[in-house]
Amino acid sequence: MDKNSKIYVAGHRGLVGSALVKNLLEKGYKNIVVKTHNELDLTKQQEVRDFFAKEKPEYVFLAAAKVGGILANNTYRADFIYENLQIQNNIIHQSYLNGIKKLLFLGSSCIYPKNAPQPINEEILLTSPLEYTNEPYAIAKIAGIKMCESYNLQYSTNFISVMPTNLYGPNDNFDLNTSHVLPALLRKIHEAKINNLKYVEIWGSGTPKREFLYSEDMADACVFIMENINFQDLIKDKNEIRNTHINIGTGEDLTIQELANIIKKVVGFEGEFRFDTTKPDGTMRKLLDTTKLLSLGWKHKTSLEEGIKEVYKIFNEKR
Repeated sequence: MDKNSKIYVAGHRGLVGSALVKNLLEKGYKNIVVKTHNELDLTKQQEVRDFFAKEKPEYVFLAAAKVGGILANNTYRADFIYENLQIQNNIIHQSYLNGIKKLLFLGSSCIYPKNAPQPINEEILLTSPLEYTNEPYAIAKIAGIKMCESYNLQYSTNFISVMPTNLYGPNDNFDLNTSHVLPALLRKIHEAKINNLKYVEIWGSGTPKREFLYSEDMADACVFIMENINFQDLIKDKNEIRNTHINIGTGEDLTIQELANIIKKVVGFEGEFRFDTTKPDGTMRKLLDTTKLLSLGWKHKTSLEEGIKEVYKIFNEKR
């Protein structure tokens, strides 16, 4: 990409998309195209076709998706598989038809098997069953990876897939019914503090381990890959080309209880935690192996406590 390249960021209002736009602007890219959902419904094939024909972007960041935590994934199973398949099918296919120079597709670490060996490397994809609660979402994202690979092999496109670990940051979702664990905990602990509660109830046992990456670091990794890496660079076996996607994470994890304690410190809450073990824990551990990404020349910069402090500052400013 050069600084005047026309770049379409799909999902620019989301956690990753907004961080991508910020990162691109900070790096001097001047020609960024964004559309709100009211302006462009990405699940509608004709609308996406018309958009590409009119705007003619050169590069695409596909960060648009229907996302949520355990409760949302398990409750709205049909919505998660249908809407995500529609969005990525429309954008990837139109990118091919319109000769896009490069596309970056963002997936999720939930694509990996529930009982994957830790840390999880890219080769583990499709080797055993998925975690049940987010299976529809994961299958949609796996389809996106395979769609990118298949278009590259059949049509010589340059579509790259990246799999981020659990993300948090500015523009996160703090709705307790649909949010992921970190923003949900931050909101619950904040509200417990201002309401002088003696304890906060947390779903599950607190023992599952999770990895968290600051969204602005994620965006930096995506732009780095778009600037420096091509699909051909990711091929190991020319006889069977698969698992060309790239994990993006920190390579470090901690328990949910340890996460809650960091948030408690940042927020200044003085009560205790009570763990509701009748609620699901989800996968017990999910740490990404980031060896491939490190070998390509990128590493995260923001520590978890630094990132949470920044998110909490923004959270307070918006309330």
